[in-house]
Amino acid sequence: MITKIEGRGNGIKTNIVNMVDIAKALARPASYTTKYFGCELGAQSKFDEKTGTSHVNGAHDTAKLASLLENFIKKYVQCYGCGNPETEILITKSQMIQLKCAACGFVSDVDMRDKLTTFIVKNPPEAKKGSKDKKAMRRAEKERMKEGEMADEEQKKLKKEVLKKKGTSSSKDGTVKSNKKKAGGSDEERVSPTHSQIDEKEEAHDEDDDDDDVQWQTDTSIDAARQRIQEQLSAVTADMVMLSTNEPEKKKKAESKGSENVNTVNYETVVGEVKAYLKKGVAAKELLSHIAAFPVSAQEKMNALLEGLFDGIEKGFAKEAIKRKNYLAAAVAGDEEGLQLLLLNAVEELCCKKASSALKEVALILKALYDADLVEEEHIVHWYSKGLKGDKKDSQIWKNVQPFIDWLQNAESESEEE
Repeated sequence: MITKIEGRGNGIKTNIVNMVDIAKALARPASYTTKYFGCELGAQSKFDEKTGTSHVNGAHDTAKLASLLENFIKKYVQCYGCGNPETEILITKSQMIQLKCAACGFVSDVDMRDKLTTFIVKNPPEAKKGSKDKKAMRRAEKERMKEGEMADEEQKKLKKEVLKKKGTSSSKDGTVKSNKKKAGGSDEERVSPTHSQIDEKEEAHDEDDDDDDVQWQTDTSIDAARQRIQEQLSAVTADMVMLSTNEPEKKKKAESKGSENVNTVNYETVVGEVKAYLKKGVAAKELLSHIAAFPVSAQEKMNALLEGLFDGIEKGFAKEAIKRKNYLAAAVAGDEEGLQLLLLNAVEELCCKKASSALKEVALILKALYDADLVEEEHIVHWYSKGLKGDKKDSQIWKNVQPFIDWLQNAESESEEE
């Protein structure tokens, strides 16, 4: 981004010099980005279609405008599902704005509370070429195909005529006689071959004799087949054809690759799937059923769930736990196989990763889980006592958890006295 401050006093403006190039790179109209700057900065903005100049009232830093442009990309360019920027703006009949991804096909719903949405609805992007243009293109393609077929037929006719001319020879007196022997024909009708024709026949015969001595073999290996296919076909077609030649190899390597495929699905893969599903806003049961299919341990699945739920959060972990209560409640439903302990272990792992932020709020996180009936007191105490005896007994987390444990025990003693 290149900016330039123009004017003085009340008439000072910021000119985004290369706004047209930026808009082309984002595949969005330059008026959208200019209007977005004005909405976010609370200033008047204008994009001149004729001159291609973009102005925003006031003096603004390039870094500030660049950060606003990043927000624009996240809201109006990137796919909410896969993050791909190749999206198309759609306006529904109910005047809602959506982003359709060309990569994954996911349709993202834009937040209509943003001020820019009103401007986009009033100034929709230019529609792509309609069906009429497509039909015209198809007709032109058919005409080109017909012309090509006609040209091929003409070439075939020319070749046949050339072969016929080669099959005949001109005599000295101008009469044309055939070289082929007629059945029952006299010697006078036959034309004796010239010396050059005899030499050509002898050379051809010698070459045939040499070829007879050579033993020709065809390499039938899979690698050779691949090479021959790729030489004759384009890259895409070759890949399609190679599917059939790969089947024998796949059968041979099925047993050895079975264990490798299991190892390829690791913890990071599960975390990525959790984040992707949370962005799509899927229900808790659907997310957990999807995670259950991965060949990783139950503890890793719980750790991945928490890492996805608290992704990008630096403060307010307890509040976020309450917001995502339905996901956590579904994860510990029935408390089969000690699911509450797995959740507490996942909290410990999360706090160790986000040492400076989540570690300070670990007591608040546990209090929120306890108040929401997601973990019971006995499981919390057991997890705490086990941690003090474990390998990480000197960790800061246990010192931060101790006030909450004391509060639990005091609350229990007070209820017993009452």
